[in-house]
Amino acid sequence: MKKSVLTRYRVMAYVTGVLLVLLTLGVIAKYLLQMDGAADFTRVVGIAHGWLYVVYLIFAFDLGSKAKWPVGKQLWVLLAGTIPTAAFFVERRISHELEARVAEDSPATAKA
Repeated sequence: MKKSVLTRYRVMAYVTGVLLVLLTLGVIAKYLLQMDGAADFTRVVGIAHGWLYVVYLIFAFDLGSKAKWPVGKQLWVLLAGTIPTAAFFVERRISHELEARVAEDSPATAKA
């Protein structure tokens, strides 16, 4: 497995996680605090999160298929982008798990 597969998953996990936290804060501001402008913020962040979550799903599925994960683990990683802050914890765990495998698969570089 290439390091780029893990890297693009990690980037999208962080982007999706940040947008979901912002969306959650926007919803709280809109409905609980009834702040002006929160509706526009929530709409924009919600649309961005929705589209980028699809990209996250594609990258996470690609990573899972190349890592040969069982279906349960694959679903766990895919759903992490729907629970606020879960993407950060899942990404960290997955990265620690796969970094050793990526290092094994990459060819050793010659040092001069």
